[in-house]
Amino acid sequence: MNLKVVSPDSRSEDERIFELLQNSRRQIDSEITKAVIGQKEIIDQLLIALFAGGHCLITGAPGLAKTLLVNSLAQVFKLKSQRIQFTPDLMPADITGTEILSGDSQENRAMKFVKGPVFTNILLADEINRTPPKTQAALLEAMQEKQVTVTGIRYELDKPFFVLATQNPIEMEGTYPLPEAQLDRFMFNLVIDYLSEDDEVAVVAQTTSRNAEPIQPLFTGSDIQQFHQFVREVPVAEELVRYAVQLCAASRPRQETTPDFINEWVNWGAGLRAAQSLILGAKARAVLRGRVHVILEDIHALLAPVLRHRILINYRAEAEGITVESVVQQLIETIKGPVEA
Repeated sequence: MNLKVVSPDSRSEDERIFELLQNSRRQIDSEITKAVIGQKEIIDQLLIALFAGGHCLITGAPGLAKTLLVNSLAQVFKLKSQRIQFTPDLMPADITGTEILSGDSQENRAMKFVKGPVFTNILLADEINRTPPKTQAALLEAMQEKQVTVTGIRYELDKPFFVLATQNPIEMEGTYPLPEAQLDRFMFNLVIDYLSEDDEVAVVAQTTSRNAEPIQPLFTGSDIQQFHQFVREVPVAEELVRYAVQLCAASRPRQETTPDFINEWVNWGAGLRAAQSLILGAKARAVLRGRVHVILEDIHALLAPVLRHRILINYRAEAEGITVESVVQQLIETIKGPVEA
């Protein structure tokens, strides 16, 4: 794919997609603010994940518009969306689908597969940590392989396919923390915080007056798939790829090059998927900011969302008030990146 700038008269398909990607952030902001006020950084990171083809885990207290934000994104992209409210009694078949006996006569009877809510474009997995591990695991194959297997038969999922899962960090009683293998399937872990006072005033004023203006769809599923291909073709210097790998590798305790503070505070570090997510997300971030190459700032900006759910700190770190964000910041300060010209 040729990313070089050409004259307007000979503008290629790649140039058209690049221009569309640059303008998309402004257009999407305009539509989403009809329903969601504030959370600019979270919206930006969600868009990066969607354009890169990754899944997101969204952590935040109740009432911070997590579900509204996901539904608004689905409307902007004119994609099919489904919502699953995860509960302790939810079964894997409630997600993937099940086979039933159909037919109105003995001769016509046969097993028929009824698709579950996972057969969609955007799946909102609400409060995913409230269901047992066997039901959580039903999403593993769907997230990684974009397919589900039922009674030995493989069913392809619709494309594009995104899982945007939410979890409540406050009420931990009666919840089931996601296993590391599933957490690793999420590209980003985004933390939604409370709004500023001015934004909260705007939300209260808007939601207690007239109905919100309907969101207009801007892009189709086909557009998203073109964005995915374009983002993957964005060039990145080898030294930046090596730097991303070094950052992720440095988070693993008890390795030869591990910094002392990691051995002191961390039980488990990031794997290979972390570096892949970091580079792919950096490519998408670069394009959304009008560049066709990755810079060091892109790596640093996305390191916390990429590592937040992949680094497991120990009891000593918790006792000393050390958070994963603190560890990530110290990694940036300790592992020096390449000097940009």
